[in-house]
Amino acid sequence: MARDTDSMPQSYEYDVLIIGSGAAGLTVALNLPEHLRVCVISKAEISSGATLWAQGGIAAVLDDTDSVENHIQDTLSAGGGLCHEDAVRFTVEHSKESIEWLIASGVAFTRQEDNEHYHLTREGGHSHRRIIHAADATGHAVSTTLTSQAIARPNIDLKSGRVAVDVITNRKLALPGNRCVGAYILNLEDNHVELFRARFTVLATGGASKAYRYTTNPDGASGDGIAMAWRAGCRVANMEFNQFHPTCLYHPHAKSFLITEAVRGEGGLLKLPDGSRFMDRFDERAELAPRDIVARAIDHEMKRLGADHLYLDISHKPSDFIKHHFPTIYEKCLEFGIDITREPIPVVPAAHYTCGGIVSDERARTDINQLYAVGEAAFTGLHGANRMASNSLLECLVYGRAAAQDIARREADIPPPPPAPDWDESQVRDSDEDVVISHNWDELRHFMWDYVGIVRTTKRLQRAKHRADLLSREIGEFYSNYRVTNDLIELRNLVSVADLIICSALQRKESRGLHYTLDYPGLMHDAQDTILVPTTYRTPSP
Repeated sequence: MARDTDSMPQSYEYDVLIIGSGAAGLTVALNLPEHLRVCVISKAEISSGATLWAQGGIAAVLDDTDSVENHIQDTLSAGGGLCHEDAVRFTVEHSKESIEWLIASGVAFTRQEDNEHYHLTREGGHSHRRIIHAADATGHAVSTTLTSQAIARPNIDLKSGRVAVDVITNRKLALPGNRCVGAYILNLEDNHVELFRARFTVLATGGASKAYRYTTNPDGASGDGIAMAWRAGCRVANMEFNQFHPTCLYHPHAKSFLITEAVRGEGGLLKLPDGSRFMDRFDERAELAPRDIVARAIDHEMKRLGADHLYLDISHKPSDFIKHHFPTIYEKCLEFGIDITREPIPVVPAAHYTCGGIVSDERARTDINQLYAVGEAAFTGLHGANRMASNSLLECLVYGRAAAQDIARREADIPPPPPAPDWDESQVRDSDEDVVISHNWDELRHFMWDYVGIVRTTKRLQRAKHRADLLSREIGEFYSNYRVTNDLIELRNLVSVADLIICSALQRKESRGLHYTLDYPGLMHDAQDTILVPTTYRTPSP
């Protein structure tokens, strides 16, 4: 229901507002009863999130030789002692039905040669073949299929080119209760902030890897949902656990292109700028060491040498072998003038996945009533201190379906949202200082990479905290005086999540999983989550 006027921003009311259009958000939308009016918000095109770029697959117990207990134990082992066993069990026990739902929705997973059984692969940390996939572009298959399904649903509105500014709560409206009633959304086409009221709101905004200088994530991964939930009064947990991929293509125009670990598996060698190898100094398995060890080794050598990048060299292999095994990498590198059959690939580690997030339960409910969090934005307890390969898309599906079921169960008891004021732009003006935003953006991502990256120290974290505090005050002043833009919203959110990452890392006095600090290289006896509580936190009702 829109108020159509040229002089004022649009206002909408829905039963369910879903912010984010990746696998998590679309799973919620497609599992809701069709009598509910649903809106899915996306920054860019509907299928532009991290799901689209997922190359691997989805972990699930689909083979008779595998078992739920095997998958659970593998996940617990990978999680560094911090996985919540109840969350792991809940996720794995619902894995098969989630895959069956995707198949029924039309996702064309790769089959074996007999065309009867699905082809399953095995990845790091898994004791069995349990990764169902669509060639090497599973995310693309899932994203495009779910998007087409959503387009066909008359009760679902898909609105692209919009970025969330903040969720709206009873507290903001000076009303009693602890309830979310919608969100303010910036329309990027006309640069006006629109009012979206809803009985239920779902944050499916992805992770926060854009806080780092190098990342494999798409541009929208600026931690929007985590920052909005924190400001609204939700707890966040385990933000110190950022997963880094060891080899991302280093080139000013390459952005987020991964160089798969299979290159090292087929004989690729990591080298310093002088052409010498170094991995054997860090692990007897050299280039075949686990991902976290390789990432730390590359990071150490880059810092020691003051280098921007190192090299991955497979040019000693026959040209035909390289082109046959890695056609996509060969073509992509060639676009940037790099012939990998003749020269090494410049690489750098890159932020890949946010294991922490908004504290949520098995129904994806947060600390605020009628506000849900699903996917990478959420902290469910599944990943612990280190995400196991291919559990991330599974989490999107299982918790997305759980959120939809909870909303369906409760929707008859939840009244319409109360009136809310339009966004007030009367006291702000257009900025003529956009250079401030771009400069602060660069500064943030540089100090996060240098001080809060793969290898940390207390002194580095304290330096980062000081800079984050300065940036936060400067951006807060900018936000109060100027009309909001996409860049300003994302920068504001990135500074917020950066501070959460830094504070979480400072609290953890040990090296566990993805958090490695030179000051505390050992493990503490008791494994505990790092839970941050905002000043606006209120105990949620049952």
